[in-house]
Amino acid sequence: MSTPAIQISHIHKSFGHFQALLDISLTIEQGEFFALLGPNGAGKTTLISILAGLTRATSGSAQVMGHCVVDDYKSARRELGMVPQELAYDPFFTVRESLRIQSGYFGLRHNDDWIDEILTRLGLFEKADMNMRTLSGGMKRRVLVAQALVHKPPVIVLDEPTAGVDVELRQSLWEFIRQLNSAGHTIVLTTHYLEEAETLCERVAMLKQGKIVALDRTANLLKSCGEMKLHLTLNPDSLPETLQSRVYHKTEHGYTLKIASPEEIEPILVSLREAGVHIDDLSLSHPDLEDVFVQIMGRA
Repeated sequence: MSTPAIQISHIHKSFGHFQALLDISLTIEQGEFFALLGPNGAGKTTLISILAGLTRATSGSAQVMGHCVVDDYKSARRELGMVPQELAYDPFFTVRESLRIQSGYFGLRHNDDWIDEILTRLGLFEKADMNMRTLSGGMKRRVLVAQALVHKPPVIVLDEPTAGVDVELRQSLWEFIRQLNSAGHTIVLTTHYLEEAETLCERVAMLKQGKIVALDRTANLLKSCGEMKLHLTLNPDSLPETLQSRVYHKTEHGYTLKIASPEEIEPILVSLREAGVHIDDLSLSHPDLEDVFVQIMGRA
C-alpha cells in the first residue's frame, strides 16, 4: 500500500477558548482530487494552515507524503505546494524574479525551463518581466498558483484559488490543474463554487464548526440527496392546493416542486389538468452538490 498523500489524525486546534478544529481525522490518497468544503468559519483554512506549517495543532498529528509537518517539517513542506486564499506578494520583484526566488527556497537552481512552462500555461508569459505591484488582482492570483507549482510538489493545496477571478482564468487554471492531477499530483481544493467541486473532485469532506459532518465520494453524496426538482411555468400562475406541499421554491417565473422520482411527474400533470392550469414550460433537474451541501449543513 502506498503512503497517503495526506494523513491527519485526531487534530484539535484551539485559539484561547475557541475550538477551531475538533478531532479531525482524514486520509487523502496519492493522486486524488479532493474537496474540503464548509461555510465560512468551518475550519478549512485552519486545517490547511496546519498542513502548510503556518500554524501548529493543539493536539494530534498531520503528515504530508509520510513526513510529519512538525518533526520533519522541511521534507513535509518540500512535498506541498500551497495557494493561499489571501493575495500575498512581494511588490519589489517582477513575476519571473518572484518565481526564481521561490525556487531558491527549495534549493532549485537552473529551473527556468519549468518556470517558462508554468508562465505559459497560466497565461503569464507576457507579464514575466512586469513588477508584481502593477498586476491586476486576477494576475496576482495566477502568480500565487505559479509559486505553489515552481518546485513540482506532489501535493497541491488550493485555498479558494478562483475567488474574484474572471471566467477565462478559471477555465485555463482548471485545465492546467486537471493535467497535473492526471500526471499523478494530489490536489486538495477548498472553494465556495460548489459546481467546481462537483465537476472536479472524486471525494468530498464537509466541515461545520470544526467537525467533519460528511466524508464520501462525490457520486455517493449526490445519490444521498434523493430529491429531484421539477420546474414549472404555469398559466395562470397558480398551483392547486393539492400540490402546495411539494413547493421547494416560488419565483415570478414559476414554481419548483420536490419529487422523489420521475414517476411522480404524471400525477402532478393530472392535478394541473384537473385544475385547468396550463403548462408553458417544464424542466427536471437532478440534485447537485449545492443541494447536498445545504441539506447536510441543515442537519448538522
